[in-house]
Amino acid sequence: MRAKIGSLAPDLRVSEWVNGPATNIQQEKGNVIYVEIFQVNCPGCFLYGIPEAIRLFDKYNGRKLVVLGLATAFEDYDKNNLENLRLLLASGKVIGETCRVLAQVGQLAEGNKLPYNIPFSVGMDLIMNEQNNVSQLTESKITRFIEDNLGNFESYPERDKEILLSQARQYLANKKYSALTFEEYGLRGTPSSIIIDKKGILRFVDFGSDNLAEEKIIGLLKE
Repeated sequence: MRAKIGSLAPDLRVSEWVNGPATNIQQEKGNVIYVEIFQVNCPGCFLYGIPEAIRLFDKYNGRKLVVLGLATAFEDYDKNNLENLRLLLASGKVIGETCRVLAQVGQLAEGNKLPYNIPFSVGMDLIMNEQNNVSQLTESKITRFIEDNLGNFESYPERDKEILLSQARQYLANKKYSALTFEEYGLRGTPSSIIIDKKGILRFVDFGSDNLAEEKIIGLLKE
């Protein structure tokens, strides 16, 4: 089931915590939680999303704000993987489009390294191989997929339902991988951020950098 604004936020589906202590949403109740979602092969994540998360960490560390990072993958699976995340966090080295774009704009140190360190816990999203599940693609699973993405499936006219079922079946049959946290939170891309209040309730899910995260966090810290 999809995470919903105003409901209890599910724990992040993490295959491995690569940087910092292992933790999760339920363990951090009592704090406002800010989760920065990124891909290793995502230049915008390293130009905007992660630097903003670091700034918030530095400013509010010890003030009831927990900042977490989660690397995910919805494309370029050969680059957005655990191996390259480990490389990034161990040495600061970036790869692929991230390396190319950051070099172009003068945002890399010597040796294709980030000019900053990531100081908070970072995990890898749990990536599932879906090709093994094609034989288990039941009508109920297809319907649930449509419900999660479009809403009340039963309200559609019969002809539209047939078309949606056919399109969803084809999409799921051809899908190679699923990033479980990315999909559970209904994210649309990277960089994205998730903000959870002190009671563990999901309050905001944002795609891109809107410069409003700090304002939202301040409001939640006052609650």
